[in-house]
Order: sequence, then structure tokens, then C-alpha cells
Amino acid sequence: MNRCFMRLFAIMRKEVQQLTRDRLTLGMVVGIPMMQMILFGYAINTDVRHLHAAVADAARTQLSRQLVADVQATQVVDVIRRVQTAEQLRQLLDRGDIAVGIVIPRDFEKRLQESRRRDGRTAAQLLVDGSDPIVLGAARGLTGLRLSQDTDRHEPPRVPLFEVRNFYNPERRSAVFVVPGLIGVILTMTMAMFTAVAIVRERERGNLEMLINTPVSSLELMIGKVLPFVAIGLVQVTLIMLLGMWLFHVPVSGRVADVYLAALLFIAANLTLGLLISTLAQTQFQAMQMTIFFFLPSILLSGFMFPFEGMPRAAQYIAELLPLTHFVRLIRGIMLRGAELGLMAGELRALAIFMAVTMAIAVLRFSKRLD
Repeated sequence: MNRCFMRLFAIMRKEVQQLTRDRLTLGMVVGIPMMQMILFGYAINTDVRHLHAAVADAARTQLSRQLVADVQATQVVDVIRRVQTAEQLRQLLDRGDIAVGIVIPRDFEKRLQESRRRDGRTAAQLLVDGSDPIVLGAARGLTGLRLSQDTDRHEPPRVPLFEVRNFYNPERRSAVFVVPGLIGVILTMTMAMFTAVAIVRERERGNLEMLINTPVSSLELMIGKVLPFVAIGLVQVTLIMLLGMWLFHVPVSGRVADVYLAALLFIAANLTLGLLISTLAQTQFQAMQMTIFFFLPSILLSGFMFPFEGMPRAAQYIAELLPLTHFVRLIRGIMLRGAELGLMAGELRALAIFMAVTMAIAVLRFSKRLD
């Protein structure tokens, strides 16, 4: 029995020593729980505040200005634009620049008086990007708002102050919001991991030895490694779209060609990330660990699961560095709002910059010489 315990102790001591030598794994043991705790406890917030909003105030009266001030005082929305017409608000919604549009009609004060009758009309209108049910719920909370400077406050309104118009997801189905984002989530996981693990596996098996004496440059070698995975990524995009349309009736309001162009750039960004990981990892296990370490903040901070506007400002800055954040905006804009790629050039530019930077670092780190 004593010998059995001695053998077990020897094996345990060997594993602990090996773990202490593997600094990356040791860092993941501590880093992943800390990251999850911080992200879930600090950065993730379903109590949505500071939604980007724009106002079309046709009344231009003291009461209409007070309405805008009172709406902002709730902290549910932040007015970042003022336009002339409701149609301009709709264009901002289509482009994804705002989540809420406030329409104040020319006869606002008359409507406000009529709202105290049972057969009265709503005084103003909210145009809401309802593709995210959480955002729609937050905007609906404004319907019970009462003006702080209402001249007849002793008589409460009989009808809501705002009429809410839900765009892009009138049935309020969660699948319509989730499925487009799933394209980005799945590509983030598979593309980075496939590329990193495949290259590290070849290094472990010694297959890269055959390339030492070839005239292929580091850039050519890396591009040749990732091109097959581009086709795999496009197959995955097609599969997810078809399943989404067939099983969940998710619409594709924009051009299918735009979906594939956006996906192609996103796939390239994740493949270059996989290349960078492959230059850092020594084993396949480390490559998978590093991919997961990158994947967790991507899925939590990108706006895929939780409204982007609900996160603290510091978390939003971090999220802007992640390619999934920009792809989620692109894919939902194309599929749900019917937006064209030209209207979301900023998101395309962010993906292109990420791809260029990670590719440059990976090429600099990559060496055809074996350690």
C-alpha cells in the first residue's frame, strides 16, 4: 500500500512540475476564472442605459424641448443627433447609428392635451430598433414618462405619451436577433482554432522541416496555409444561413452578396488571429487554450448576447478591438435592417485594420527555422 501511494505521489509531483514549467497553462488556470468573473460581474449589464438616439422635433416649443430633456434625464437614451424628419431618423436606424428615434409632431401640445381623453392620441412617437428584444423593452419603458413642466400635471394622461414603432423584428422573436450573430460566434471559434492547431500540429510532427529549404517566403507560406480554411468558413456561413431561414424563419433583408463579402473579411481577420496564436503556442493544447482565452471576451463583449450600450465605457473600448463586435453589427445590419455595406464602412475598416495588424505581427514572429 505504501508503495502504491509513493508511486501516485511521484506521478503527481511530475505533473505539478510540468505544469509549473508551462507558464501559458499556469496563466490560463488563473486568467480564465478572473476574466469570467470580471466580465460577468462588471462588464455584462442587461439594465440597458445610454442608447444612442436622435430627435426630429417639428414642434420646436418649450414643451417639446422639455420632453427631450426629460427623456434624456431617464438615462435610457442619449440624444446624439437632431434631424428634420422622421425619414432621416429611419435612415439612421437602417445604418445602425441609433437605436431609438424620437418623433415630435408639429401639433405636439395639442396632442398632449388630447392624451388626457380616453379617445385621445399619443403625443409623440418612438422609432425603435427592435431586433434586440432587450433594447425594445428598455424603450417601451419611456411610454409612461410624464413631462416635468406639463402645464396640466394634476390630470394624468389617459393614453401613453409615446407610440412605439418596432422595426426589424415586429414579432419580437429572439431567434431573429440571435442567429445572425451566431455566424460570427461560430466563425470566431472555428477559424482561429483550426488555423492555430493545424500549424502547431505540423510543427510538433516535424512536417515543417520539408519547407526549410524551399524558396517560399514566410508570407507566402502563411497565406497558403489559411486559404483552404477560407472555403471552410464560407461553407459554414452558408450552412448557418440556410438552417436559420429553414428552422427559425430568419430573414435576409439585405443582399446575400453583402453577407458573403462581410463574412469573407471577418474570416480573414480570424485566420490571421489563428496564425498569430500559432506563433505563440508551443503545443496544440496551448493553441486551444489561447483561442478560448480570446473567444470568451469576444462572445461576451461583442453585443451578441448583451446590449453593447449597457456595458461600461471601459468595456466598450475593449470590445471595439475585437473583430466579432464589428462583424455582429455588419451581419445584423445586412440581414435584419437591409443595410448596404457602404453604409457601414467604419465596421469594414476596423476589420481590415485588425487583419493587417495581426498578419504583420504573425509574419514577423514566424520563422521557417526550427527551434
